[in-house]
Amino acid sequence: MNLPLLPTISTFFIVLSAILVAIGWNLVLRRKIEAHKKVMVGAGAAALTFFIIYMSRTIFVGNTAFGGPDELKIFYTVFLIFHITLATTGGIMGLITIYWGWKNQLVKHRKIGPITSIVWFSTAITGVMVYMLLYVFYEGGHTTSVFKAILGG
Repeated sequence: MNLPLLPTISTFFIVLSAILVAIGWNLVLRRKIEAHKKVMVGAGAAALTFFIIYMSRTIFVGNTAFGGPDELKIFYTVFLIFHITLATTGGIMGLITIYWGWKNQLVKHRKIGPITSIVWFSTAITGVMVYMLLYVFYEGGHTTSVFKAILGG
C-alpha cells in the first residue's frame, strides 16, 4: 500500500485533535481546569495544523477524486458533502468554544463545549472514513481541483 504523505499527515493531526479533545473533556470532568486548558489549546493547534496542511494541498496540489467503483460514487459524494458540512460546523463551533473559554465566558463555554466535542469526534471519524475510502480501500483517483474532485469531471 502506497499512502500519500500529506493526506496521511493531515489525517493524523485531525485524529490527534479528537484524542486531545477527549483527554480535555476527561480533565475538566475531574476539575483539572489548568490541564484542561492546555490540552484543549493543543487540540486546537492540532486541528489548525490539519487545516493548514489540507488547505495548502488543496491550493497547491489539488484534491484526489474518488477512485472506487462508479456505482459507489454517489454515496461517496453524499458522504463527503456531509463530512465537509460537519467539519465546517465543528471548526466554527471549536473556535467559538475556545474563544469563550479563553475569555472566561464559562456559562456559554460549558453549554457549547460538550456539543462541540461530539461534533468534533464525528468530524474526525468521518474524516478518517474519507481518507480510508480515498487511499486505503480504493486507489485514489486523479488529483484535480476541489470542485472537480467533489462533483466529478
